[in-house]
Amino acid sequence: MLGGAPGTPYKAPMPLFAIPFPAIDPVAVAIGPFAIRWYALAYILALLVGWRYCVWIATRPPRLVDRRDLDDFLAWATLGVVLGGRLGYVLFYNFGYYSQHPFEALYRWHGGMSFHGGALGVMLAILLFTRARALPVFAFSDIICAAIPIGLFFGRLANFINGELFGRETDVSWAMVFPNGGPMPRHPSQLYEAVCEGIVLFLLLFVAERYGARWRPGVLSGLFLIGYAVARMSGELFRQPDAQLGYLIFGTTMGQLLSIPLLLGGIALILWARAHPADSQAAQRRAASG
Repeated sequence: MLGGAPGTPYKAPMPLFAIPFPAIDPVAVAIGPFAIRWYALAYILALLVGWRYCVWIATRPPRLVDRRDLDDFLAWATLGVVLGGRLGYVLFYNFGYYSQHPFEALYRWHGGMSFHGGALGVMLAILLFTRARALPVFAFSDIICAAIPIGLFFGRLANFINGELFGRETDVSWAMVFPNGGPMPRHPSQLYEAVCEGIVLFLLLFVAERYGARWRPGVLSGLFLIGYAVARMSGELFRQPDAQLGYLIFGTTMGQLLSIPLLLGGIALILWARAHPADSQAAQRRAASG
């Protein structure tokens, strides 16, 4: 008998064997009371590797951004990611709890970061920084956006090591039993997202940059927003929704809903950049004169 009681939907049997979750210590380095967790190390690597990649891109034409500006923006980007990511988690994912315990929003060591909040924080940092330096905002954001998938890759690997943000129950042969996910095997969705949001999106932007996307400032930034939105909304199909939120309207998740504005904004930005060829010609003239 395949089903249970009459009217009960059939649920596919779970595999007899599942890949055991690797027992990786969340602490990467410990010297006495001083400890560095993989999650913190992921942020450090993401910022440093991303910064070096931005510097390399800036050496390629059109040379509209100086290395000094990218060096100085590293601190701004760090604040934007950390403050925006934490505030985004508080507002988007657990506002009910933190509205009752507002001081715990400052307890960053308790975990809880939102990419969408971090993205808003970095966007604000870019706007303020370029305004203060009188820099072309889209030429600058194109360089920054090209490096963001590096951070996404390291961040998703850290999520996997911590055994958090795991996937939905499944019977695929590569399913895993996560320590905090109950006894049933689940999708290792963190690895799916590391590949799609990290590797695939990085390669997409790398190829676009090599084929001259930065000659039209704004195209690369728009392509990142579209690529991330598609990758995130697809990845959410395998990821277990946050317990405090569950499924939302039409069975969507908060991550999917928050990605819709990014998708629309990316499309609008590319259309705007393509409709302003004069901006592209001006960029070429400035690059040639430099």
